[in-house]
Amino acid sequence: MTFACATTAELRAARRAGAHAALVGLGAANGVPDGPVVSFGLAGALRDDLPSGTVLDATRVVDEDGAVLWQGEPLGVAGARPATILAAHDVVDDPDERRRLHERTGADAADLESGPLARTGRLHGVLRGVSDTPERTLHGICAAVKPEGAYDWPGLVRAFAREPRGFARAASDAKRALDRLAAATKGWAG
Repeated sequence: MTFACATTAELRAARRAGAHAALVGLGAANGVPDGPVVSFGLAGALRDDLPSGTVLDATRVVDEDGAVLWQGEPLGVAGARPATILAAHDVVDDPDERRRLHERTGADAADLESGPLARTGRLHGVLRGVSDTPERTLHGICAAVKPEGAYDWPGLVRAFAREPRGFARAASDAKRALDRLAAATKGWAG
């Protein structure tokens, strides 16, 4: 089983957990590895009661209309909360849009990769760490990642220059979420 990761930071977290992992890029732009895959990485909460750092073990992936793309048993990661993941087409950072998507789809959090992975028919599970919430948004941090998953250093500098405090907080939240996700799955993945 391969842990499919969108970014190099997620890939490092999966490897710290002991998982066989592959970099699929944002929205699985790099393609999907052969065999069963676990969608692994960060997600944005659509509900107010999922704080940054919460580990999610999804039982469903839905599209933006609420149609089920994948459904399965949780992988059984200790301390993880069961969740429904929204297969978003774009990053959702507006608090009102997050709440609207939760109300419309029933999803708890959103990512860009679980949908494309579900559509392959090889998705085995979804493990996500909540990095951002309706109250603690991304502050442009997504501009620091290229579609293939590598850092975009000029984008990082521009995003930081626009909103240094918010960017630093968002980066800290993302790191905390990845650290908790890696710790929760350490020994389980492999």
